Amino acid sequence: MQERSPLEPPHQLHLCVNAMKILVTVKRVVDYNVNIRIKQDQSGVETANIKMSMNPFDEIAVEEAVRLKEKGIATETVVVTFGPAQAQETLRTAMAMGIDRAIHVPVDTETQSLGIARALKKIVEKEKPDLIIMGKQAIDQESNQTGAILAAQLGWPQGTFASKIEIADGKAAVTREIDGGLEVLSLKLPALITADLRLNTPRFATLPNIMKAKKRPLETITVAELGVDLTPTIQTLKVTPPPVRKGGIKVPDVATLVDKLKNEAKVI
Repeated sequence: MQERSPLEPPHQLHLCVNAMKILVTVKRVVDYNVNIRIKQDQSGVETANIKMSMNPFDEIAVEEAVRLKEKGIATETVVVTFGPAQAQETLRTAMAMGIDRAIHVPVDTETQSLGIARALKKIVEKEKPDLIIMGKQAIDQESNQTGAILAAQLGWPQGTFASKIEIADGKAAVTREIDGGLEVLSLKLPALITADLRLNTPRFATLPNIMKAKKRPLETITVAELGVDLTPTIQTLKVTPPPVRKGGIKVPDVATLVDKLKNEAKVI
């Protein structure tokens, strides 16, 4: 009988762990609690001396990535953003929530979905994630286009407006809300998913985790290094607030209501 080495453990457990990387995108936007004001020259929304925060849908995407890692499904999470130097605060918030490391692409000018998607494609080619999770849209432009454009450029399957995500056997089961109820998609990884409001409830970043986030790696990649052009393809001519709504009136009967809808409002 062969003798066992005294340094060899009596039982050896061989684990086969598939490394899974998740890439999350976030955007720094005007906080959703702030009353939006239009600039006097009508060139856009006032952002000077205004509270900024992470886009709410992106918070949900960050939370989902962190939960997948806590479940042992993901082994690494990376967050990326485009924006001014202050956008690094948004990245630190994501890392305080549990993201492992961050990538900042400094941009001080206006960006649009097509340019950002092209730049993200370069980052995806560098990072090689197995799953991308994004907020379904940003509350500043409400375009809801970046995720779909990026998935198309990568040739990846996509699941938008996700309210539930389950990962197993190299596939992502994405539950999404549609007009007729719920739809479940089966996506073969790598895939891209955009997060809807009911996917989860994001956690608050605690003070100890905020302090820890300051020590986590934050890489800076310039637009020149990515080799893309972020020049907007659509020009904003003017931004105006919606017209002030007039107060309602009471009518004595249905006939008067129909008359006003027909002759004054001209909606029937």
